[in-house]
Amino acid sequence: MSNNIIREITPLTQSDCFTLFSRVKKEFDFPLHYHEEYELNFIINAPGARRIVGDHIDVIGDLELVLIGPNLSHAWFTHQCTSGKIQELTIQFHKELLDDRLLKRNQLSFIRNMFDRAQSGILFSRETVHQLKDRILGLDKKTGFDSVLELFSILHDLSISKDMKTLSDSAFDNSQFNYNSRRIEKAFEYMNTNYAKSISLADVSKVANMPESSFSRFIRARTGKTFIDSLNDIRIGHSSRMLIDTTQTAAEIAYNCGFNNISNFNRIFKKKKGCTPKEFRKSFSGTRIFI
Repeated sequence: MSNNIIREITPLTQSDCFTLFSRVKKEFDFPLHYHEEYELNFIINAPGARRIVGDHIDVIGDLELVLIGPNLSHAWFTHQCTSGKIQELTIQFHKELLDDRLLKRNQLSFIRNMFDRAQSGILFSRETVHQLKDRILGLDKKTGFDSVLELFSILHDLSISKDMKTLSDSAFDNSQFNYNSRRIEKAFEYMNTNYAKSISLADVSKVANMPESSFSRFIRARTGKTFIDSLNDIRIGHSSRMLIDTTQTAAEIAYNCGFNNISNFNRIFKKKKGCTPKEFRKSFSGTRIFI
């Protein structure tokens, strides 16, 4: 993964099934990025904008629906789009929402195949978009279990649709994100539970039942990140959720997420998100739901 591609820490928590953001904007301003969640992105009235998914680059029309797999770089850029009223609806859901054992069932084979193709990005046909447009736009009117069932139904109908197009010729190697370690899972579970407190390498090493020096090497080998960077990822994820979901100030959120000063929080947030906390909150000023 190129160093100039931002790893987005999404506000989706482990307690959520999916999140939906719907907003109207004048331009695309989020940089090239990737994240661990699947993303279904529906864009209306942005002809001339440029889409990048993996190694695929294209100029889009006035209506498009794209499914992005985990850790696949993607972004939309204003480019030649002159529309002053771009409508964008983004649905993000965990890659474990439908786990491997469930996806192996015969009735879910089409969704399983679609998820496999999504590792390179999928562009759905205009006919499919017209068929599902109202249901996708109406998803934010559903609540609770009904909304989860509707998302599953939409995913199924997408998976059996015709003329879907795979975008990237070569998906990025995602193997580095499969930690496959109970010790790493316990360490991340501890950090996710205690992110608001002061957490040291010694604390997490003890949870993983390893010496500090060994755990420091271990977490970097398994995740490609240092202990501090991993902890900051978790804290930025929680802070982004609070920026969207509360009216707390950035300073309040910083301290509530374990950052000891606002300057450090702003610096790390911009490095990881590509924008300031204020800009991030503004970009999600439209409809947002967490299910």
